[in-house]
Amino acid sequence: MTQQNNDGYYEAHWPRGARQQKTRALAPRLATLEGKTVAQLWDYLFKGDEVFALLEEELKRRYPGIKFVSWRDFGSTHGDDEKDALAALPARFKELGVDAVISGMAC
Repeated sequence: MTQQNNDGYYEAHWPRGARQQKTRALAPRLATLEGKTVAQLWDYLFKGDEVFALLEEELKRRYPGIKFVSWRDFGSTHGDDEKDALAALPARFKELGVDAVISGMAC
């Protein structure tokens, strides 16, 4: 058996593939949430039901005219039909007049 001397250097490969999608600019930030409709999205993991209740309470205090579309209206954003569920969101947001989204996920 021959022994190979590499002087402590090893060949390494980057585990990611080539980027499949170009990055796009983010939507402009809203100046205020006053009078806006905010959708709540959740993957049904961790304690989103509790977190969204707290967020909603505080945001209503800060922005009295804010409205919410509950995570209950969208269903889980995680699971077997995740791809289809996420693809349907833009049309659903338009239908519901959504201005902003809070997307909660487990940590």
